[in-house]
Amino acid sequence: MSTDWYDPDAVSLMLDDLQTWAVVGLSGDPTRTAYRIAETLQARGKRIVPIHPAAPVVLGEQGYATLSDVPFPIDVVDVFRRSEAAGPFADEAVAIGAKGVWFQLGVIDEDAFTRTRAAGVAMVMDTCPMIEWAKRAS
Repeated sequence: MSTDWYDPDAVSLMLDDLQTWAVVGLSGDPTRTAYRIAETLQARGKRIVPIHPAAPVVLGEQGYATLSDVPFPIDVVDVFRRSEAAGPFADEAVAIGAKGVWFQLGVIDEDAFTRTRAAGVAMVMDTCPMIEWAKRAS
């Protein structure tokens, strides 16, 4: 396992400095992990933007079918998709000018990581904002 996936500076940048988080795979189902993470992001003062093919309104925020449909800047693209489907979202994040890409627990795509970092965009994989905030509290 690569330790490059976990960059404390990238984690700090995203958690401390970046405000608008597109949450890929976020639906209105409160039993899903993406929903609970989006709630936590909001509770921490982040703006969430649901990215889902159905473009639902979730937690009071209008959803969009794709990242390129969002009519304002996105700081972080937080991906809740299987590893084999996650890479294109990292590429889209770079294309729209996002400053960070976060692949959730279990989501790993080494090629996407290499491409994203080579483009100068911060990225972490296989971790969760809730876990990272909990580490800081202990």
